[in-house]
Amino acid sequence: MATSPTETLGKLKQAARERWNSNQAGKTRVVVQVGHCSQAVGAREVSDSLASSLPDNAYLTIAGCDGACFAAPQVLISTGDGGRTRIAHARPEATVAHLSGAPNGAEVADGQAQAFFERQRRVSLNRCGELDSTDAGDYILAGGYAGLARALSMPPEEVIEEVKASGLRGRGGAYFPAALKWEGARKVEAESRYLVVNSEEGEPGVFKDRHLMEGVPHRILEGAIIAGYASGVKRAYIYINAEANLSAERVQKAVDDAAELGLVGDHILGSGYSLNVEILRGAGGYVCGEETTILNTLEGYRREPRLRPPFPTEAGLWAKPTIINNAETLANVPFILANGAAAFSKIGKGEASGTKIVSLSGSVQRPGVAEVPLGTTLREIITDIGGGPPAGHTLIGVAVGGPSSGVFPTSMLDTPIAPGRLHDTGIMLGAGGVIALDERSNVLDVVRRLAAYNAKESCGKCTPCREGTPRIVDAIDRLISGSGSSGDLDELRYLSEVVSLASLCGLGQAAGTPINSALHFFGDEMAALATSS
Repeated sequence: MATSPTETLGKLKQAARERWNSNQAGKTRVVVQVGHCSQAVGAREVSDSLASSLPDNAYLTIAGCDGACFAAPQVLISTGDGGRTRIAHARPEATVAHLSGAPNGAEVADGQAQAFFERQRRVSLNRCGELDSTDAGDYILAGGYAGLARALSMPPEEVIEEVKASGLRGRGGAYFPAALKWEGARKVEAESRYLVVNSEEGEPGVFKDRHLMEGVPHRILEGAIIAGYASGVKRAYIYINAEANLSAERVQKAVDDAAELGLVGDHILGSGYSLNVEILRGAGGYVCGEETTILNTLEGYRREPRLRPPFPTEAGLWAKPTIINNAETLANVPFILANGAAAFSKIGKGEASGTKIVSLSGSVQRPGVAEVPLGTTLREIITDIGGGPPAGHTLIGVAVGGPSSGVFPTSMLDTPIAPGRLHDTGIMLGAGGVIALDERSNVLDVVRRLAAYNAKESCGKCTPCREGTPRIVDAIDRLISGSGSSGDLDELRYLSEVVSLASLCGLGQAAGTPINSALHFFGDEMAALATSS
């Protein structure tokens, strides 16, 4: 008699539990958070040292960073009696001494961590930094793949309706309803369909997908399998930034382990659904995050966007229906299928359902990655989670959304984060970059950097973006150098409008937003730099 997906998953969970009972039960769990951020401050050295120096009653687990990057490298210690300790800026010898109960000078960071985490609501990042990022069994024991088992027990159309009812929108920046992509591709008559997981994340100030890939890769994979099942996809590609080597390593390990356990490949969890998953590396450059550019690079063409329509759900990869979802988007899907649409939709405010991961940096005491309900204000993110600027410094503004967005003054800090535009100037949340600026920053210099980045990253395919973005930088340079005029302000207004309206892809279409926001909120300062023409 055939077993159901839930029963098959239950057997995998039982096997994982038996392995844990044989090797780890009753021992102290020592978790070292090794991520792309913490490696820069010695996390790998900490894990390598502890691998050979832990006492017999403890075992080592390698996890990703939980987002509290300000405290890296971190070690989490869990004892058999339920005790938990977080050590910030960990050193191997101090950690071993702490385990033995000796005074050791280890910096226990519970106070700072509590302030960082207490305003968060973790869905995608749930238990990131705690789970063994290289062990499928650890994820399964924590409830992983339960959403997939439920999905495979439902007709694909019901899975689509469940996600549609949750209100989940894409988390890559455009915030298009995820289930509508799945539904659109499924309705197209075709011999084959494809799913592409967009993990390119090439823009500055955004590093949330890397935390997901390094900390909970199986959650992204589980979401991708559910999306593939709902859409009628038999082959999926996970597209990872060319420089994100640790992310690629951990996602590949997750795919390999899932294949061994029957979670990808043929007849997943004993069902009739099969999905092959392949890891591919990005071609480099910010524009590679644009969905049709991804398709071009996957097919071996130049990294430049395509004309739309047709849209990828109609004719994407090799002219077949293709769903392109961001990694964070898919990391929400297991929660929705495991807990129901209502559990997700009640998080957030109004039509902005669920959470958003923000990459918090700049002038804050606690930089890192935070997951908050949509509707949380920028002030709460910067002050309550980030701790505000360091002592002796004053906040003057916040750059939101990366080079495709703009800069808010402090008077706008009570703006809630939400899909789409946050202001009429075009400032948007985008992929979730939040950079706090203090008095040591010059707003026009910041805008110049955003404009220069867009000019450098333009693929050059369309004339408005190719020619217009460098001219924007030139006009700003004249103002900064003192040789500008009111005519340069007029040119900035004109170029911002033309480039935004006439460009082919999102890079050019949003290239005017930093300029528009600066002219609107900091226009007096810019006018003071311009002489009369």
